[in-house]
Amino acid sequence: MGTLEKNQNTIGFKAEIKQLLNLLINSLYKDREIFLRELISNASDALTQMDFLLLTNREVKDQDAELGIWINVDNEKGIIKIRNTGIGMTKDELIENLGTIAQSGAREFIKAVEDKNQKLEDIIGQFGVGFYSVFMVADWVRVTSRSYLPTATSASWYSEGNDSFVVEVGDKDERGTTLEIKLKEDAKEFLEKSRLREIIKKHSDFVRYPIYLGEESDPINSQIAIWRRSPKELKVSDYEEFYKHLTLEFEPPISYIHFVADAPLQIFALLYFPSKVERSIFSARKEDGLKLYVRNILIQEYSMDLLPRYYRFIQGVVDAEDLPLNVSREAFQSNLIISRIKKILTKQVTSKLKEMKSKEHEKYLKFWNEFGDFIREGIASEQEDRESLYPLLLFYTNKSADNQISLDDYIGRMKSGQKKIYYLLAEELNSGLRSPHLDYFQKSDYEVILFTHPLDAFMLLGLRSYEGFDLVNISKADIELSGVNEPIEDVSEYEPSENDKMSQLIENIKNQLGQRVSDVRISSRLSDSIARLVDVEDSPDQEIQKVYKLLNKELEVPEKVLEINPSHMIVKGLLETEDDSLQQAIIEQIYNDALLVEGLHPDPASMLANIQKLMNFAIKINEKEANDKHTDNE
Repeated sequence: MGTLEKNQNTIGFKAEIKQLLNLLINSLYKDREIFLRELISNASDALTQMDFLLLTNREVKDQDAELGIWINVDNEKGIIKIRNTGIGMTKDELIENLGTIAQSGAREFIKAVEDKNQKLEDIIGQFGVGFYSVFMVADWVRVTSRSYLPTATSASWYSEGNDSFVVEVGDKDERGTTLEIKLKEDAKEFLEKSRLREIIKKHSDFVRYPIYLGEESDPINSQIAIWRRSPKELKVSDYEEFYKHLTLEFEPPISYIHFVADAPLQIFALLYFPSKVERSIFSARKEDGLKLYVRNILIQEYSMDLLPRYYRFIQGVVDAEDLPLNVSREAFQSNLIISRIKKILTKQVTSKLKEMKSKEHEKYLKFWNEFGDFIREGIASEQEDRESLYPLLLFYTNKSADNQISLDDYIGRMKSGQKKIYYLLAEELNSGLRSPHLDYFQKSDYEVILFTHPLDAFMLLGLRSYEGFDLVNISKADIELSGVNEPIEDVSEYEPSENDKMSQLIENIKNQLGQRVSDVRISSRLSDSIARLVDVEDSPDQEIQKVYKLLNKELEVPEKVLEINPSHMIVKGLLETEDDSLQQAIIEQIYNDALLVEGLHPDPASMLANIQKLMNFAIKINEKEANDKHTDNE
């Protein structure tokens, strides 16, 4: 066919697609074989849609046609034909699917190609531009398709990879799609059947539909679903290749589970732990859930009934022998077999994560940093089996601020006689490490878990003890430290007399802060810090307070007690100052600092005026000392 002549059926490509086609046609040669992988993947997707549709709809064209892919070559004309009996396309769908791909996809692909470290083989299917890879090898391409709809007519799409394409009435009688590809002179290698066979075995061997080459009567792909094959037969590269086919994700998965069971149920499962929480915008998986097959027939595209909700990030395939093909959605949800499969798969996923944490810790850290929120959610929401998730937790401590540890690690490092697991809720790691609540524990060499993630408060509602050790929040005023070698002094041990300076200072603080605190008292638990705020008895737990804050729900701010460290140099200085204005400014700052540490300050910017006042006092004191020194020198 000669140069494309413009007529009323000619439609122009978008600017980004023109740039994309120019890049593919003129710049990229090394990875050209992947055009066949992309076209076979597109055909497989069309067949999967048709397979799924046939479960519920028999009013389709050619309902008994074999679901398959046929590839033929015409050496004389230099043409490859790729035909499938999938769902097909109408004229409008041809225009939409082949002429107006997402502009962002084209732009992002072009940007990725410009990164010299990226391989075309790895990224071309990632941005919704896989079909256009055909123009790396083609002078022109014709796509003729007929939709599954009985009343639909055939349509044809034609392009030479330049500025436009033509859509016209087609001459196809059977359902499905046929691609005719006129190969470039330097791409004639793809007319050789041995070369095509090599490419198909390399990239498309696990496509679940038969791929026929030439006049051969047997499929050239193994066609045995990868999940039904023995794990001993497969390599890591096989699993990663199937993952890319399944998800169209760029990065390989963090890990995977290939599970085959004969008893008590016959199950084949291939489950993947993705590398990222966020799917790419061109991911094949638009919803959460697993593909559910029954005896190799897809019956549910996104099943959320096979794993608990907190494992919804898992992607993959489950194939069951013991489910009926025609089970209804309502019956499916209450099916006892599904419940048993869910229990088996959940145990497999949890066990895999524990194994990864133990034997592949760096890989597990990557998982935890991406998907830790889901584990926290499971502990907070799961009633039946939340204990199985406890060993998966990782967190920082006052002794491990650079490396996250587990609850088992913590218990293994406990002091002799310690009977509690101590923790602190903080806004972030640095504020937790500076918390005055840590003073006693730092001084006495106790390890304290620092829960700094916003969801930790939720999680702790479902985590009260582990391996017989209760978890205790060290911010509580009445915390007991029984069973340890160094009993803590009681907070009320210091009893100032009515006439001493400390009593007067406590009274001044109470008067100044008024109803902002419920009480002011001396604390013997503080060593390096000036003060801390603690809840009064019967106040809502700190966990509840943070949950309400996270949910933006109203909760009356609990009354707090301000505890003062009588041995701190600033407090001692307050006892000696005779300047009431300076004392008031310092008291105000002590209270503001305590609010900040607890993450409770409603308006931190409001502190500026008081800080500036303290700066003025410091300057005046410095000037006075300088003047006094000058006078002495004279």
